Amino acid sequence: MESNQQNKRTFTDKIDQLVVSGALFKMTLSKQRHQNKEIINIYLKAVLIKNKLQYSLTHRYRTKDEVKNYAKEQLTDTIDHLLGNMFYNAVLFTDEEELTLLQNKKGKASLIIKKVNKNVVLDATHDHQKSRLIAEKQTWLQALGLAGKDGKILDKSQDKYRQINKYIEIVDHLIKDFPLDQIITIADMGSGKGYLTFALYDHLVNNKKMRCKMTGYEMRQDIVTLCYNTAIKEGFVGLTFQQKDIDQVNAIGCDLVIALHACDIATDMAIAKGIQAGAKYIVASPCCHKQVRNSMRHQNILSPILSHGILEERQAEILTDGIRSLIMEAHGYRTQVFEFISSEHTSKNLMITGIKSTPDPTAMTKIDAIKNYFGIEYHHLEKLLAQTM
Repeated sequence: MESNQQNKRTFTDKIDQLVVSGALFKMTLSKQRHQNKEIINIYLKAVLIKNKLQYSLTHRYRTKDEVKNYAKEQLTDTIDHLLGNMFYNAVLFTDEEELTLLQNKKGKASLIIKKVNKNVVLDATHDHQKSRLIAEKQTWLQALGLAGKDGKILDKSQDKYRQINKYIEIVDHLIKDFPLDQIITIADMGSGKGYLTFALYDHLVNNKKMRCKMTGYEMRQDIVTLCYNTAIKEGFVGLTFQQKDIDQVNAIGCDLVIALHACDIATDMAIAKGIQAGAKYIVASPCCHKQVRNSMRHQNILSPILSHGILEERQAEILTDGIRSLIMEAHGYRTQVFEFISSEHTSKNLMITGIKSTPDPTAMTKIDAIKNYFGIEYHHLEKLLAQTM
């Protein structure tokens, strides 16, 4: 047993030495322990973030990847936890050696050390920096306060910048079949400070060379004025902003209707506008789920659990967005509900997308069953659409 512990200690000591010295290395963790049901592998890489050496761990799930970054002070405890509770095996790559740690259920630990001929490519370049669809140099990023005069994204804006680029990737994939020789018309409901609005217009027009007519709708006059003037200065002739509430917007003729972080029923109002307009695409990132929770009067097997406020709140969020998806399917949209961006960066991280398709004749029956089970009096999106039928 002592030799087993020594093998593991030798492996972890090597990691500590590399961290202390600032040397670059990579590592993979594999072979899940029984208590780890979800994470298949973890890939570790040293990266430079804001000119500081950190350690990026990519968690590979069955349906997604999730990246978490750690400072060197956090890494030792993190690795100890992963090797002791999450994975049996690990392979450490340096520019001189390859160390393989093999553990089994009985506690045996073997260590294989192999010299390499410096053929392992090690660098600290942050992977995401290579694939940004919206480059830092865009002057509208400075005008909207996300970048400094030197063109660099401000430290406080790094999460927002990641969110912008992830959003562009999602929409770019969603509308991939839209004809490039046609004008795409977009309504951005509750466009706020315009970060995502400018980013999408910039990408479609300047990266994809599409013709685009896009309007951001926002209630705050000062923000509308800022965004309107910035669009003019940038020469974004197809982008404009109007001071309007969502219920005042006429979305007829729009190909894409967007509502990002519209609060509570404002999301329903925007989705309803898209459905009523027959938009080809609908994109919503909901926020502040109040209506369904206030309407719930459940008496079922889950009620004892839902007596805890936080659990009832989370259940209401799932029901709100799940029913939204089903209502969209009932009205002829093929939907997806997924994590917009890691909750490490924002708690407002759910996205619902819809592509115009054929109606699901069973969707309303499913909705009625869900409402009855949870004692939901009504869903606001359903109510809005009923008023126009």
